[in-house]
Amino acid sequence: MTKSFKSGFAAIVGRPNVGKSTLLNRVLGQKIAIMSDKAQTTRNKIHGIYTTDSEQVVFIDTPGIHKPKHKLGQVMTSLALATLNEVDLVLFLIDAEQGYGRGDQFIIDFLKKTTVPVFLIVNKIDKVHPDALLPLIDRYRSLYSFKEIIPISALQGQNVTTLMDQIGQVLPEGPKYYPEDQITDHPERFVVAELIREKILHLTRDEVPHAIAVIIDKMKEDDERQLTEIQATIMVERSSQKGIIIGRSGSMLKKIGTLARKEIEALIGSRVFLELWVKVDKNWRDKEEELKNFGYTIQDD
Repeated sequence: MTKSFKSGFAAIVGRPNVGKSTLLNRVLGQKIAIMSDKAQTTRNKIHGIYTTDSEQVVFIDTPGIHKPKHKLGQVMTSLALATLNEVDLVLFLIDAEQGYGRGDQFIIDFLKKTTVPVFLIVNKIDKVHPDALLPLIDRYRSLYSFKEIIPISALQGQNVTTLMDQIGQVLPEGPKYYPEDQITDHPERFVVAELIREKILHLTRDEVPHAIAVIIDKMKEDDERQLTEIQATIMVERSSQKGIIIGRSGSMLKKIGTLARKEIEALIGSRVFLELWVKVDKNWRDKEEELKNFGYTIQDD
């Protein structure tokens, strides 16, 4: 008899900065979601595709669910919450080191409206003593009836194989939605823009990381020179932020470009000529038209 093939969609949800993107990248063995120590790194739903001979899991890494402070925040939160109605399984990630927070109760209240299985994933167990895990797990267990509770370290890879085995147990039989060698359904331009944004998140501080967007203006292969030409615009909200991004004599912009170029070359397998520009668009995070232009769409409740 032919072994049945399983497939389905799994949403990764949780408060900002609990390790959702780190988990996705760990499972896929390749970076498609940017990682940062700053909260609210993920702004769009990132689709990562994990395929074996017997199953295909389409992971959806959602923006951290939080109380919005501007229209962009509303978009991010609505994207994450809308995802709960589109999937076969929800992975609710918490940070073992941070412990329970009010934001978790906000998410749990939404989980109670879903009809799909929910796994509680206790991440960053490498950061806490094992004796601290049981009381934390008991607290969450008292708030919601989880299908499975799995402690992991996404950064170290601990128990991630166990998590994947458990996901395979609950997936329904289904088709192979994507070719087996495809790991994301986002266009290359999207991933390139995210890699540039990641470098800005790593290199800047204070309000700058949250005030930026990256738009790919041009991405063209030059067969004659055997390289890919990329032109991108970094959007900021204030002139002072533009100055920080550019840096003294262009030093910061050069550093951003150098680090981003290396990762983009690894991603697309080609030499890259990367040109970066910085533009001020005052308070773009509160302009609905601009948010749409930058690829952020507000979901209906």
